[in-house]
Formats: sequence, structure tokens, C-alpha cells
Amino acid sequence: MSLDEIRIPKERISVLIGKEGNNKKVLEKKTNTKLKVDSEEGLVLIEGDALDVFNAKPVIRAIGRGFNPGIADKLLDEEYLLEVVNLKDFANTKNSMLRIKSRIIGRNGTCKKNIEILTNTDIVVYGKTVSIIGTIGNCVIAKQAVERLLQGSKHGNVYNWIEAKRRKDKINL
Repeated sequence: MSLDEIRIPKERISVLIGKEGNNKKVLEKKTNTKLKVDSEEGLVLIEGDALDVFNAKPVIRAIGRGFNPGIADKLLDEEYLLEVVNLKDFANTKNSMLRIKSRIIGRNGTCKKNIEILTNTDIVVYGKTVSIIGTIGNCVIAKQAVERLLQGSKHGNVYNWIEAKRRKDKINL
């Protein structure tokens, strides 16, 4: 038996648990673990075999970073990866944080949606992070694209870079 714990934002606990505990039950079944949730502290205790605990942790982390459980479940496939970009590395004031989040999201969510489509990933902008779920190669490209936007690259240049990178690496979506 192995034990591990992970802290997630308190407002994401209800998503982890789900209606009548359904999300928690499904995750416990899929990962063969037992979850104990402290909703006051935002602490999740994961109990099970070491490998099962290891597999459950990124799913819980992804839910904590704003993903819905259906998308977070993709992380149970070893081909998938969760990347988290900390926006504090790119902005130091409230206004600059708002500005760079807006750059990633785009008007009516178009920028985020374009990157998701071009890289076949799922992206969530939540709190002070941008989180990405996708296959390893696609996730790396999406993360680099997000970082380029955060560093001030033009949106069109970033989209062109993604397409060129996919052609060069022969990544098919």
C-alpha cells in the first residue's frame, strides 16, 4: 500500500467529487485507488498500490488546474501528458497578468481554440496557470506556442510556427 497527497484549490473539490460523489467513485474505480478528500484544506489523500497512486495523481492535479474529469481522464493513458505553464514567470502585476491571460484566450476564446485545434490538445487558463493535456509531442508544441504568445509573439506568427513545426516533425493530427 502506498499513500500520497495532493493539494488542489478548494473551489475545485466539488468538481473532483462530482454530483453524489460520482466523479470520485469513477476515478477510484479507474485507478484502483481510494481517495480521501479534505474539502476544508483542499487536500486529497490517495491510497493504493504505488503505480495506481502514481497514475491517479496527474488526473487529480488536472482537475485542480481547471479541467473537467472527462478530459483529465486522458492522463490515464501513458501517451498523454499534463503541462502547466506558470503565468507568474511572465507577469508581475495584476494588469500584466490579465493582459497575458487575454492574449492566450483571445477574443471569444479563439486563440485558445486555435492552438487546441492546431496541436490536438486541451487547454485551460485557470488562476495563474495555463494547463495543457495532450500526447507528448503535441503537448510540447502547444506549451512552446503558449510561451511564445506570453513572450509577445504575434498570434499569426505563432499559428504559422505550429504548422511549420508539425510539418517538420511530420506530426499528424
